[in-house]
Amino acid sequence: MRALLSVYDKTGVVELARVLADAGWDLLSSGGTAKAIAEAGLEVTDVADVTGFPAILGHRVVTLHPKVHGGILADRSDAEHRAEMDQYGIEGIDLVVVNLYPFSSDPSIELIDIGGPAMVRAAAKNHAHVGVVVDPADYDTVAAEITAGGSLSEPTRRRLARTAFEVTAAYDRQVADWLAGEDGPAAGDDERDAALPEQITMTLRREAVLRYGENPHQVGARYATEGASGWWDSAVQHGGKEMSYLNVYDADAAWRLVHCLGDDPAAVVIKHANPCGVAVGATIDEAYQRAHACDPVSAFGGIVAVNRPVTSDMAAALFEVFTEVLIAPGFDDDALLKLLEKRNLRVLEASAPSAPGLGLRAVDGGYLVQTPDPVTVDRTAWQVVTEVQPTEAQWRDVELAWRVVARVTSNAIVLVAGGAAVGIGAGQQNRRDAGRIACEKADGRATGGVYASDAFFPFADGLDGAVEAGAAVVVQPGGSVRDEEVIARAEAEGLAMVFTGERHFRH
Repeated sequence: MRALLSVYDKTGVVELARVLADAGWDLLSSGGTAKAIAEAGLEVTDVADVTGFPAILGHRVVTLHPKVHGGILADRSDAEHRAEMDQYGIEGIDLVVVNLYPFSSDPSIELIDIGGPAMVRAAAKNHAHVGVVVDPADYDTVAAEITAGGSLSEPTRRRLARTAFEVTAAYDRQVADWLAGEDGPAAGDDERDAALPEQITMTLRREAVLRYGENPHQVGARYATEGASGWWDSAVQHGGKEMSYLNVYDADAAWRLVHCLGDDPAAVVIKHANPCGVAVGATIDEAYQRAHACDPVSAFGGIVAVNRPVTSDMAAALFEVFTEVLIAPGFDDDALLKLLEKRNLRVLEASAPSAPGLGLRAVDGGYLVQTPDPVTVDRTAWQVVTEVQPTEAQWRDVELAWRVVARVTSNAIVLVAGGAAVGIGAGQQNRRDAGRIACEKADGRATGGVYASDAFFPFADGLDGAVEAGAAVVVQPGGSVRDEEVIARAEAEGLAMVFTGERHFRH
């Protein structure tokens, strides 16, 4: 039996080679892998001694040779194949251990692996006779089977082959996507064509089986996109139960929102993917308590995210509230010890989220796809359309309100006063109801504050909520055929009104 080992990531390869050698297998290798195996005191044959060629063309050609690929691809049950192997002096290769150049780490021409995928695909095709290992996580399984029986079972070879084709498919997708980005939009492409690829191919790898799906009778899991990374990859759960589908979904929404609120200490409380509390403060303790105060009833069983390490004071305040998940960039030692006393609280430590990519949503037989929805906060690009102008303090609330309303399910109205959301109306079929709910939740706390709408007001009565709440400023995209009527109503009520020119529907 003969194994070919040629890996970029050498984790565990020497240990696997030792198991193979102890089982009586001959080892074939090249380059740095051969050197590592030899330095471990194991006998190994260099591929160059088999092919009669050294590595050439700047290491682009090493294993691309009939004596390598013939040994991998030969059908041992075919008499003609065996005769040709004898004729050309080709020895069979029974196990191929290869992992690929890490193209996604630094995309470039020289990190496009050729020999590796060629060997992987050849071995996977011939899995009836050849095992293929592309992931060091499979070394222990392979080693155990070979130690126990001298070879790999048919089910294991088939599973490994499936994994191999999944890896090469994802690898090719990474290269194709990079080349598409390098090319830029094709001549004649309009803005929509340039923003959306002709084809989308994704390989998803199951990372975690979740406690359950949206409901306990559903099964759920978190998958990662092959070749991509996100904050979930490095997040540490310090305590609490397993995450459920909604825990993950809401936690992701909370973590993204808290990272788009500016540089001040900020806290958000999320319930069913919508914020029910958002605030900035001089300290993270103040920010959390003000966020919680927005809607304490809805905050029960919510997800909390903060953009500063959790202090003992904040931990003490949160300890009194039933919370499903807390996400932070870090924790003071005494704060973490306090929080871990709550056995049902999932405590996550995480790095900042990456920029969002294309959004996909399943429909019958396919997907809807759209580009991300960035939120522009730029006073110089916005237009004050009333005689009354916002004060500097009000401008800060306008900016906060606009960031928040853009992340609330439509139709949405958000009331902000003094750096904190005080009323949020989400997911209504009409804007007046969203405003009414926001006002009810504010309960008199929005006087002098900001009334933000994620889309324009189709009628002047859309400002009823702002008037009722005692708001001083309205921020909205503008663009209604009745804008002049809405502006006139604002002037009559003594409101300042800001047009942003950008709608943020969210479904």
